[in-house]
Amino acid sequence: MLTLVFVDEVAAVVALGYVGSRLGGWTVAVVLAAVAVGTWWGFASPKAPWGGPITRPVAKVVVFGAACGGLAWAGQEAVAIVLLVFSVVINALAQLPAVRSLVPDAAP
Repeated sequence: MLTLVFVDEVAAVVALGYVGSRLGGWTVAVVLAAVAVGTWWGFASPKAPWGGPITRPVAKVVVFGAACGGLAWAGQEAVAIVLLVFSVVINALAQLPAVRSLVPDAAP
């Protein structure tokens, strides 16, 4: 399950890179992907320095929403829907107590 969560996160970064390439070439692709990784690291990862019960889910919605919305904007509606459904299902399953217990508490 944790592998699927990671695949989902990587897919969102790749999707944002693709959207960036459609917006303005490889430099915009790299910037969008880097912003997504930075946002995830800072707010959504299990050990995020600024993560919390409000910021973590908001950051996840922003990253996945931007990825899916960007794909739809770029004409990849089917891919956007697949990513959206996959993300919702995987993140919902990751909230199950049996899965959550696999990730150590990140609080110092």
